[in-house]
Amino acid sequence: MMIGTLRAVVLDAPDARRLAAFYRALGGWTERYAEDDWVALGTPDGWRVAVQLSPDHVAPRWPDPAFPQQAHLDLRVPDLDAGAARAAELGATLLQKNERWYTLADPAGHPFDLCLDTTRQETTLMGVMLDCPDAERLSTFWSEVLGKPITYAAEGMAMIGEDGAQPLLFQQIGDYRAPQWPDPAHPQQFHLDVTVDDVDAAETAVLKLGATALHPGGENWRVYADPAGKPFCLCWD
Repeated sequence: MMIGTLRAVVLDAPDARRLAAFYRALGGWTERYAEDDWVALGTPDGWRVAVQLSPDHVAPRWPDPAFPQQAHLDLRVPDLDAGAARAAELGATLLQKNERWYTLADPAGHPFDLCLDTTRQETTLMGVMLDCPDAERLSTFWSEVLGKPITYAAEGMAMIGEDGAQPLLFQQIGDYRAPQWPDPAHPQQFHLDVTVDDVDAAETAVLKLGATALHPGGENWRVYADPAGKPFCLCWD
């Protein structure tokens, strides 16, 4: 089953151009489209990451549960110290070091991980990790929506999609606090855009899987919440 395809991972920011410039420089991504309130980037391996202006953006303060992250990017780098130093030069803040990965915050406060991978010399986007109260349930939902198989499942962790093929990852959080879009006190921080052919049929399908309709949307998009309360959009051309 596949309802749609992943169109973009969208990050909120108080300055869309600044955050886009950060990831463009850090990952070598290319700018595909830009306005003052929206910048779309493409990665060499096919990801599309966009940044949208959010004037009321409330940054996460990881690991403070009162200001939780909702998701983070996992980037692979050949050298953790060199990668962290480059990210800091571009405006990131180092939050924590581990043997195999470092956690930093980007200029908008979104945490991201630099993960060690000595098999390649470039910085690559490994995947997007979503926090949730139930990894099994949310991974099953997104597997059905995107038609990506569940390729890893363990207690509190899951992944859909193959490594190198734009996988989504899920980590279970004990004190999970869902966004309450559009309330800025409980911000979404990020959302997924999903391209569909028939939005009415897609809406029926995602609601049956456990999504909630949030907003009738605009000219070519509608807003929903997944079973963990994270907003996402169904989009069409």
